[in-house]
Amino acid sequence: MIDSDIAWQALTSRDTRFDGVFFVGVTSTGIYCRPICPVKAPLQKNCLFFANAEAAEKAKFRPCLRCRPELAPGNAPVDNSHRVADLLVQRLEQGAIDETESLEEIAAQFDLSLRQLRRIVHKELGVSPLELRQTRRLLLAKQLLTETALPVTDIAYASGFASLRRFNDVFQRCYRMSPSKLRKTVVDEHAPPLNSTSTLELSYRPPFDWQIMLDFLRGHAVLHIEHVDDISYSRTVALGQHQGWIRVTHHQKKPVLLVEFTHSLLPVLPALLRRLRNLFDLNAQPACIDEALRQDPLLAKSVADFPGLRIPGAFDGFELTVRAILGQQITVKAATTLGGRFANAFGDKIETPFPTLSRLPPSATRIHHATLDEIASLGIISARAKCILALAEACSSGALILDACPWPQKIIAQLKALPGIGDWTAQYVAMRALRWPDAFPAGDIVIRNNLGGMTAKQAEQRSAVWRPWRSYAVMHIWRSLGKNGIRK
Repeated sequence: MIDSDIAWQALTSRDTRFDGVFFVGVTSTGIYCRPICPVKAPLQKNCLFFANAEAAEKAKFRPCLRCRPELAPGNAPVDNSHRVADLLVQRLEQGAIDETESLEEIAAQFDLSLRQLRRIVHKELGVSPLELRQTRRLLLAKQLLTETALPVTDIAYASGFASLRRFNDVFQRCYRMSPSKLRKTVVDEHAPPLNSTSTLELSYRPPFDWQIMLDFLRGHAVLHIEHVDDISYSRTVALGQHQGWIRVTHHQKKPVLLVEFTHSLLPVLPALLRRLRNLFDLNAQPACIDEALRQDPLLAKSVADFPGLRIPGAFDGFELTVRAILGQQITVKAATTLGGRFANAFGDKIETPFPTLSRLPPSATRIHHATLDEIASLGIISARAKCILALAEACSSGALILDACPWPQKIIAQLKALPGIGDWTAQYVAMRALRWPDAFPAGDIVIRNNLGGMTAKQAEQRSAVWRPWRSYAVMHIWRSLGKNGIRK
């Protein structure tokens, strides 16, 4: 069994990320379910929580016929609506949904017709796929109009509209005003921007310890690609054919991050903002997470001292995984040095206003065409060089997608199947790149030492009470339980 209070929070949240993490047995019916079961949630006093289906059946519970626990995680018909809607929104943010054919491709992935896809999306989101796309575009356009001095024409294309005329027509019809009228200060749409960058706000649910986030990112920054100072995080960006840089700071009075970005990234702005939300864990619900973790006396003081502690994510999954491979069995500082050499050798040059940002992150395609000797010449041992090449091949071919998702078990298994990637690396990648809230790198030497010298098996057992928020517990263990107050 697992901690009932934490499991109850996950059950009532109906968050698909927790499917397969635990099962709930309902004593009043004798049935056990997955946490995403569509039936009305039972009373907490009638719930028993189990780490696996076998334990639930051993306790004489029968499997639910609606959510079908034997198909967890992520394979039951009840999940399809959630997964289709999630995938569609993700594709929209990446700017990939523009034509009917793209919708048909998504439908085909789930063995659905286009008509079925439209019905599911309407059920989950209350709108059609085209209406969803239009709303997303209009909301981004509204933000750009009110927070930047960009010309209206640039905003129209950055928001995903094919023409200025179409943008004006849709905006006028939906908001009953012209785009220019919405602005606090009307800007001539034909005038050039005041400079080559603009700034947008990204909101979050407070509290948010910005300084701790910067401390972690500073210690793990890849030289030439990332730079962290006392108040900001900066990096170079390559999304498709579009290149530029961003700088992120924290607003002093509002719960928002300020994102300065080069106008060269306007065509991929939705994808850029989504990656930044993942990087800074802006979708977290700290009140729920903190309430669960403070129940354990071991973490209670850390939760009180550092409320709203976030998980530093990844701007790019391939980039982070390479960094994790380089960091195997060496110090963070040594891994950072190797990461800098790697970026300098395989990243394309870019000019920025920052002397410390001079390279774009190496792409999987570029590394796939590198030789073992090229990588090993940087001081990277042969076994890790082979691992990086295998990773690059899997990512460049599309067989492995290292992105945030609500069903990471398959990706974790794919990672562990690569030569040189064990459970520690896979769990670390799941925690940061896949945004999995229940990842736990039990073999991490710092975690084991900070827990009193436990073995990996003992640490795994001790972590059960933190489920389904073990990734956040890891941040507290790294931050507060060691002698230095910070990981390594």
